[in-house]
Amino acid sequence: MAPTPRRGARDAPARGVPLPTGRRARGSRRCDPPGARGGELVRPIREVAADLGVHDDHVLMYGRDKAKIDLAALEGRPSKGKLVLVSAITPTKAGEGKTTTSVALGMGLSHIGENAVICLREPSLGPVFGIKGGGTGGGRAQIEPAAEINLHFTGDIHAITSAHNLLSALVDNDLHFGAPSGLDARRVTWPRVLDMNDRALRDVVIGLGGQNGGVPRETRFDITAAS
Repeated sequence: MAPTPRRGARDAPARGVPLPTGRRARGSRRCDPPGARGGELVRPIREVAADLGVHDDHVLMYGRDKAKIDLAALEGRPSKGKLVLVSAITPTKAGEGKTTTSVALGMGLSHIGENAVICLREPSLGPVFGIKGGGTGGGRAQIEPAAEINLHFTGDIHAITSAHNLLSALVDNDLHFGAPSGLDARRVTWPRVLDMNDRALRDVVIGLGGQNGGVPRETRFDITAAS
């Protein structure tokens, strides 16, 4: 759902993004939270939510500069707006791709007075520590706090990892007790997951701990984002 356009703010800075040193938005203050560039301005997330018309009761805070929005915030809001999908961009050598383009587009629309909100997928630790790097944009077109977003954010990916691996443990527990469900250890395709690029875990053999170590079989680890 995209909010309706807001007029009369052509010269207003983009909401929810850092401002150059020397410019100050109403109610904001200078700070250096993790991931912010030194000396620049990052607005409190409550202010950003208020600008979007989200009631404070629906803002679930994760520190000062991160929050989730309760789905109840959608009740009674008009489901109108325009959606711009940014996809299938081959990044430049400098790393300018879908995220940088999306952030820049959101900043530009906000600058000309539109009530724009961007929606990005949460970065996975695998690509973050690989050749791809972070997933928060770059240069003047990035979201903050970049370091926290790139590393653990609100912990949702780790929660998915635990939930997925719980199901994996249930499968192996069933096999250990003679497969009363009828599972065939040779045909189990459900892997384990980890939010990391670890080549050595792509194909593994488990259950080598003896009588109490489960049923030996081949399996693999996928990255959590593929769960």
